[in-house]
Amino acid sequence: MTSPIPPVVPPGHMAKREQPVLALPSGAELRPWCAGDADTLVAAGRDPEIRQWNLLVVASPAEAGKRIERMHERWRNEQSAIWAIAQPDSGQAVGLIGLGDIDLAGGSAEILYWVLPAGRGRGVTVEATKRLSQWAFDDLGLHRLRLCHSMANPASCRVAAKAGFSVEGTMRSALLHEDGWHDQHLHALVQGDI
Repeated sequence: MTSPIPPVVPPGHMAKREQPVLALPSGAELRPWCAGDADTLVAAGRDPEIRQWNLLVVASPAEAGKRIERMHERWRNEQSAIWAIAQPDSGQAVGLIGLGDIDLAGGSAEILYWVLPAGRGRGVTVEATKRLSQWAFDDLGLHRLRLCHSMANPASCRVAAKAGFSVEGTMRSALLHEDGWHDQHLHALVQGDI
């Protein structure tokens, strides 16, 4: 039986297009990951703060290369859309931002990100979150974005608030980290909020 409600974004809408490069006001950009970024993923997997909040472990450049290939495959399969946050001067990746758990039919996705120490403290994560949200609504056609973070991670709470995401509540014992179960804040942004 076919649903009487049409999909918010038709199947194939994302896969038929190339993943764009998105400029940020600071001069940094969001660009697709490439094979040359493998060492950045390995470094992120070794960063204690990134591992604490993102459960990211990348043991080798070869494993990082496979992850980058999966990023591109997941774009083509309309499952996720992951960008490198690249510095304006060198193009070097200093972070990751993306849409995970994409549901085109339902018009939603989850924002996810991490930033290496070289990119922290300059507001690039907020810039990237705002820009990606704008792209998700205006170009991809989604209706709702959510951003979840551990209650023990106030930096992510500040990013969500500065990027315009409203707090919707607390999800109790929602994510298992290395140190145990964490309650999570649920933030959301819907089409028309920005």
